[in-house]
Amino acid sequence: MNSLKKITLLLFYILISFSCSKEKVQEKSKPNIIFLMTDDQRWDNMGCYGKPEFKTPNIDKLASESVVFDKAYYAVAICMPSRVTMMTGRYNSNHKVGFVAPTDYTLSQSDFAKGYPAILKNEGYRTGFIGKVGFTVTEETTRPSTPTEHFYKEQMGNVFDFFAGSETYDRKGFVTWPEDDTGLQEIYKEGRENTGRTLRTGDAMLRFLETQPKDQPFCLSVSFYAVKHDRNEDMFMPHYNLFKNEELSVPENWVEGENEELPTVVKENARGVRLHKQRSSTPEMHQKLVRRFATQGYSVDDQVGRLVEKLKEKDLLKNTIIIYTSDNGRFQGSHGFFDKCLLYEESVKAPLIVYDGRVSKEKRSYRNNALISSVDMAPTILSLAGIEVPKSMQGRDFSKILNKTEDMSKWRDAVFMEDLFIEKMFHNRYKENVDAINDSLIRNNKSYRSHGIRTERYKYFVYYEHTPRIEELYDLKNDPLEQKNLVNDSESLEVLIELRKQTEEMYQEILK
Repeated sequence: MNSLKKITLLLFYILISFSCSKEKVQEKSKPNIIFLMTDDQRWDNMGCYGKPEFKTPNIDKLASESVVFDKAYYAVAICMPSRVTMMTGRYNSNHKVGFVAPTDYTLSQSDFAKGYPAILKNEGYRTGFIGKVGFTVTEETTRPSTPTEHFYKEQMGNVFDFFAGSETYDRKGFVTWPEDDTGLQEIYKEGRENTGRTLRTGDAMLRFLETQPKDQPFCLSVSFYAVKHDRNEDMFMPHYNLFKNEELSVPENWVEGENEELPTVVKENARGVRLHKQRSSTPEMHQKLVRRFATQGYSVDDQVGRLVEKLKEKDLLKNTIIIYTSDNGRFQGSHGFFDKCLLYEESVKAPLIVYDGRVSKEKRSYRNNALISSVDMAPTILSLAGIEVPKSMQGRDFSKILNKTEDMSKWRDAVFMEDLFIEKMFHNRYKENVDAINDSLIRNNKSYRSHGIRTERYKYFVYYEHTPRIEELYDLKNDPLEQKNLVNDSESLEVLIELRKQTEEMYQEILK
């Protein structure tokens, strides 16, 4: 072999070697992503959002080293559609996965494949899911959205490498894989000392990290069952001792008994009104429930602390992004509601904390007032991983807000929200004539479906299937508790007309 050929061959090997090394460096530089979601946790039930009585020291510490958003909102404030919205980056009226007709479909395999976990999996990430799934994936979209069996391994096994989850409780229909992970099996072993569902979720989080290969990025989605449900078996009772004698603060817009100011269609038909009478309409009932929600929030906080310590122990924190939020809020008696869904702040405002270990503490520790929607979660997660956002996603990537490179003059001036849930439809969801039942409710003025927008200053929403339409308008700058509906205020007419128009334009856009 002559010298020229030797040199050429040597250069070729050097080039190949450099290319492979470069690929390995790029692979290692991909951030790890942990998405933490609680269930029904009201945005202000933690210290970093103004309520230190809830005792959330670990979340508060994380928040002190993170970007904390003060104007984050749910595109839909009820668990199933909210979870699908965050995973797929699509609005409820677009993906149509919800509890009741006409948006009562399962999530198809093809749409599941367009969610952030599947896309990250295809990009080389190890993916994990722990906790409450809350929706059903099927080969083709079908109705109703709540079948009796979910077939998690068959429908989601190609996306998640590590799975420990179920529909509503971790003591019913629970599924785990890999099947040969004895450590994971031990956590959920029947008869194991009952450490509580939240502590089991924490154990599974740590198990995922313990089994994580060194040279592969990961995305772990954790969906806590807490803070929803309040029976003793839903809580870690030793934590309840911290709150059982506490007198927790009562929201200024909490209503004892019934709220006569609510629209009649809401008073007569919304589930939250009935549940408030049963569960939160007296001072005694309110204190009892909120103590139990605080207990579960504390248990979640404990797991967040364990997670951060494990990441430090394994030298992973410096290349890990942690996102903390919930699936929807909860009224806890505000406005005379117990439930969620409806478009008042307590239901639709979200906690949102984003920690990025790659960024210095000085640059990542601040609060932000940008209007963020839960539909933005999936595109932002992909962008943070350096992955192109698919056109199917309707949300906006807010990663440039995190690093302060976003031109805020071009950021949105309103977030769109909707509530498509009707309790009577929920009770009839397995009937064959669900569409006829739905049409009947609308004809008889029993529909309280609503949609609307939240701007920097105002909240507007409309019960659009009611005749005549019922509207609510609030000036949140001067009335943050939404006590004075300005729809009939002549001085607010111009604002009302503009927000009506903007709401309809945004609604039509998401239907495309």
